[in-house]
Amino acid sequence: MKQILKQFPFNIPFLGGFSETWFGSGPEIAINTPVDGRALPSVKTITIGELDKIFTLSQTAFHFWREVPAPERGQIVREFSERIRRYKNPLAQIITLEMGKPMRESLGEVQEVIDICDYAVGLSRQIGGPVLPSERRSHRMFEQWHPLGPIAVITAFNFPMAVWAWNAAIGLTCGNSIIWKPSSKALFSAIVCTLIMEQVLKNREFPASICSLAIGRGSEIGDSFGTDQRIPLVSYTGSTKIGRILGKAVQERFGRLILELGGNNAVIVSQNANLEIALGSIFFGALGTAGQRCTSTRRVVVHEQIYNLFLSRLVDIFSKAKIGDPFEPENFMGPLVDQAAASAMLNAMEKVRKDGGKIIFGGELLPLPGGCYISPAIAEVPGNIPIVAEETFAPLLYVMKYHNLEEAINLQNSVPQGLSSAIITNDLQESERFLSATGSDCGIANVNTGTNGAEIGGAFGGEKATGGGRESGSDSWKSYMRRQTCTINYSGTLELAQGIKLDFLK
Repeated sequence: MKQILKQFPFNIPFLGGFSETWFGSGPEIAINTPVDGRALPSVKTITIGELDKIFTLSQTAFHFWREVPAPERGQIVREFSERIRRYKNPLAQIITLEMGKPMRESLGEVQEVIDICDYAVGLSRQIGGPVLPSERRSHRMFEQWHPLGPIAVITAFNFPMAVWAWNAAIGLTCGNSIIWKPSSKALFSAIVCTLIMEQVLKNREFPASICSLAIGRGSEIGDSFGTDQRIPLVSYTGSTKIGRILGKAVQERFGRLILELGGNNAVIVSQNANLEIALGSIFFGALGTAGQRCTSTRRVVVHEQIYNLFLSRLVDIFSKAKIGDPFEPENFMGPLVDQAAASAMLNAMEKVRKDGGKIIFGGELLPLPGGCYISPAIAEVPGNIPIVAEETFAPLLYVMKYHNLEEAINLQNSVPQGLSSAIITNDLQESERFLSATGSDCGIANVNTGTNGAEIGGAFGGEKATGGGRESGSDSWKSYMRRQTCTINYSGTLELAQGIKLDFLK
């Protein structure tokens, strides 16, 4: 890690605070890379008192930042993006080292940071609302949007830079300050990104606390993000369990939430499918990031007419996936993030067997350094048995058969989560039925492509136990602002709406 960090134009004293926004005097977090188990430099956490100071500084910075014109705020995001471009390779190396993602995917994640920044720069000159027709003469009615305040962005390990950037690029452009609480499993991505942003802000003589970092375990500082009135919006990416707890706390104080929680994504493979598209989509969907994406393909629902052929070919392509050091380009899949994740996959496979399913391929812990490498597994299951309704964050794929499209859609929808979905078919009626109001109940629905690979231009998020939040593109920027409806009377007389008269005052 220290060799990678030498490629950046700043020093990182790991033990202790090193900027006006970071006050680490709490316990250290010990970090090991899943690549080979080596220890990385430990990082000090913040205390509850230090988090309170971060909240106060962020609120002060917000009062300054909201008065900066939106196009100028966009320029700050653009300058940050230019530096990310400059350091794309070492940033990708950090991602791979600390969470095990293959370099090709880590480079793609850094590109995603760049892309959402470009999107936010364009947004900085488009924020606004409509002029609305007034029922009263000589009145103008319109909508406008204002910044909210300090926004807490709580991210998971699997996309340690991109998810923060989705929120931060849009949130900063909209005039908010940002407080980032990263996963304890992926701290260096957060440290380096925040330092880069801090340099950009200081070069403009803007407060560095416009973009703050709060390093600490959720069990120790997490409650404050949910209960503190100074935080009008919490954007949380993580488990449904924690999202439910956090959601109650934020809603109790009438705060706002963006929740991007668990996924349990299915691909329906029709008898009318292009099997090459189906196999390729499912291969990457299930094995990309070692099955640790919220949009990873978890379930495949295959028409009974092609089931045996499809399953045979699926096993064949899974057997071709090379597993090993994620820095080596020939390896398609790296390790899981830690040994606990590997154990969770092994436990899930045991539940499959107990529930009447069978493992037909893979699922072996591999004798590679670090103890986090496991071969992807395919499980044949008789529909959505209990373990299938849970999200196992690993390369474990459930395969089941269906008789008709209605049954397939019911299988697709009959899990608690509702993030992403797909159908592979060349039949127009099937694709339209899948995309209709009686089709997929997910926030993302695709035809002839997989469940993952969402682009930044579309709003990202899902329904049901996925939380209902939306991040990134489309009009999701509205989640980071407060709407205000305004009416201006330039008539010189008072006229009330709905025809109400005050004649008795004359």
